Amino acid sequence: MWTSGRMRNAKNLLGLGISLYFWGLMDLTTTVLSGSARSLTEGQEDNLSDKLHQRIKRSWVWNQFFVLEEYTGTDPLYVGKLHSDMDRGDGSIKYILSGEGAGIVFTIDDTTGDIHAIQRLDREERSQYTLRAQALDRRTGRPMEPESEFIIKIQDINDNEPKFLDGPYVASVPEMSPVGTSVIQVTATDADDPTYGNSARVVYSILQGQPYFSVDSRTGLIRTALMNMDREAKEYYEVIIQAKDMGGQLGGLAGTTTVNITLSDVNDNPPRFPQKHYQMSVLESAPISSTVGRVVAKDLDEGINAEMKYSLVDGDGLDVFDINTDPNYQVGIITVRKPLSFESKKSYTLKVEGANPHLEMRFLNLGPFRDTTTVHISVEDVDEPPVFEPSFYFVEVPEDVEIGTTIQIISAKDPDVTNNSIRYSIDRSSDPGRFFYVDITSGALMTARPLDREDISWHNITVLAVELNNPSQVGSVSVMVKVLDVNDNAPEFARFYEAFVCENAKAGQLIQTVSAIDRDDPQEGQHFYYSLAPDAANNPNFTLRDNQDNTAWILTRRSGFRQHEQNTFYLPILISDNGRPVLSSTGTLTVHVCSCDDDGTVMSCNAEAYVLPVSLSRGALIAILACIFVLLVLVLLILSMRRQRKQPYIIDEEENIHENIVRYDDEGGGEEDTEAFDIAAMWNPREAQLVVKNRQDMLPEIESLSRYVPQVCIMDNNVHNYVLAKLYEADVDLWAPPFDSLQTYMFEGNGSVAESLSSLQSVTTDSDQSYDYLTDWGPRFKKLAEMYGATDNSGALW
Repeated sequence: MWTSGRMRNAKNLLGLGISLYFWGLMDLTTTVLSGSARSLTEGQEDNLSDKLHQRIKRSWVWNQFFVLEEYTGTDPLYVGKLHSDMDRGDGSIKYILSGEGAGIVFTIDDTTGDIHAIQRLDREERSQYTLRAQALDRRTGRPMEPESEFIIKIQDINDNEPKFLDGPYVASVPEMSPVGTSVIQVTATDADDPTYGNSARVVYSILQGQPYFSVDSRTGLIRTALMNMDREAKEYYEVIIQAKDMGGQLGGLAGTTTVNITLSDVNDNPPRFPQKHYQMSVLESAPISSTVGRVVAKDLDEGINAEMKYSLVDGDGLDVFDINTDPNYQVGIITVRKPLSFESKKSYTLKVEGANPHLEMRFLNLGPFRDTTTVHISVEDVDEPPVFEPSFYFVEVPEDVEIGTTIQIISAKDPDVTNNSIRYSIDRSSDPGRFFYVDITSGALMTARPLDREDISWHNITVLAVELNNPSQVGSVSVMVKVLDVNDNAPEFARFYEAFVCENAKAGQLIQTVSAIDRDDPQEGQHFYYSLAPDAANNPNFTLRDNQDNTAWILTRRSGFRQHEQNTFYLPILISDNGRPVLSSTGTLTVHVCSCDDDGTVMSCNAEAYVLPVSLSRGALIAILACIFVLLVLVLLILSMRRQRKQPYIIDEEENIHENIVRYDDEGGGEEDTEAFDIAAMWNPREAQLVVKNRQDMLPEIESLSRYVPQVCIMDNNVHNYVLAKLYEADVDLWAPPFDSLQTYMFEGNGSVAESLSSLQSVTTDSDQSYDYLTDWGPRFKKLAEMYGATDNSGALW
């Protein structure tokens, strides 16, 4: 089995550590050796199964090595040696090392089995390594021994100082705390091994902060060490605590931290007024709640312990002034509680107390925690406006009061010592209708216009009082005038009433319920009485029933109403109220006679509708009227179109003129004459052969003569030759119409033989125009020459 080599010399043993060796023999019947679990390969398990119950001799066994951390030498650090009993020293055995740090941190000499550490070891980073060793046959590579596991532990040295991981610290302790009051506990941590020596044993001490504070050397708890520490004297303390390992012995490493300690405030200082007397002044015109002045009591404490509460404890102005505490600045604000008057009292004296509302029982012996001061307040005189007595007026007046009646005397006086004269007036913005008037000297309020409760029931007017010697001093008072009701409005119908009665109505049938309204508002409430007017008291058709609830029913007195006899009745109704005096009015109810069905549903209330057939409904009448309206629209449209056709055609261009000259040798064809020839062909003879327009009233159809015109003639600018050719075609054509038609050609004009034939370029008088040249055109233009060239004996032109 494996053996470990001895250390080379005793000095190394003492300086670098001690390797533990375990000698002995043990039988290998399982895969466990020296209490350490070992894994076997499949081949080893087969060999073991074949050699079951066979004893294997083992020399000595190990399970761990020890090596010191932080080795600083230049050579690799020797850890230990592995050796197998099968190693004859001839190099046939090869040692291999595997596991944590093998080949990186630890190496092994495969021939001798020496293990060395090739890197600096730090226990604080890793305290132990678990490795596995095996001996192989160098030639075959087969394992000579089962793989064995062992541990290399890193032995600690004192190379880490204590550290305060949570520092620096902040703490507070109430001022005036007893000695030994706990403040805060600090803790230092040492990364060295606490189980090995004193490297991690920490001791606390205070380097700065004495004699105010102390620290427990074992626990690090900081306590107060001085009594009656006053925050007002010193509030902040900086304490430095040291933690040293090795139990505080010489050579130990140390670390420090800072603890910032603040003394928190307690109420140990009573308030004090810096002034024992205050002098203030206030105008007598100062409004309620206005500020007179401020007082302040000083308190060395802070926060809630410095809060103040001010109060008035004595003086002759307790009911005139008040004092409030400003929570932001802890000052007392003196304000006006009641109106001031210089003429009544010119000065006041107040005793003000300032006290702490939050007290601590253990500091009451330092009190009392209150203080007082005296405040003198002088009232200054001002020129005040007139004052009304009383400050508000309420007047009731009936609406039928006569104009000029005095309804109230308004009185004001000057509160100053001078007692100036007063002049009265009304603020016209409060009385835009000018219903009231006030006497300028006496203040008598009178009516200036008639009052009507139904229009304005309340008047809120403002009366002004002005000092005669100082018009800038103006006082005002509000006068509420309530207009009382009198019975001056007669009742009338609540709305326009219109009733309907069926022709088949029976006697005593209800046809309408009427009600009335009255603009008056009597105190006992409104009650109306209904009856038929005297001239209709004996009405044979209708009667009235007063329901005694401000309504009345209109009933039929007979039956057999006929629409064609009388379709409308007017029933006068007399309405009276219960006022004093009694007022009444007459309202007219319009009753229409209507035709109804058997269920009483109104069908028609017009007398004209009576003669119409029953089957002709209102919808049918509307349809008939709509048809008549459409026919009228169509007639108007046709007339408008005909009028547009009769309007003459206005020609814009001078030479774009067309004329149709018809020879009436025979009876003409009327409108068909315009269709005898194709006018479009005359506009462009080159397209004549493409355009054909047939006459619709003759058989066979007559085609446009322009298609027979030779191309040479069409291209000839001589209109004379062109016309002759056209006449020749008409003479030889058996199907030509029995009349001649001369149409306007595009070739006529100044450049032709006939020049322009248009009458638009003719002179204004026929006498200036000669048509004798028409006779030169031949017999075919004889008719035309006769029309323009022949004259009668009187010389008139036909």
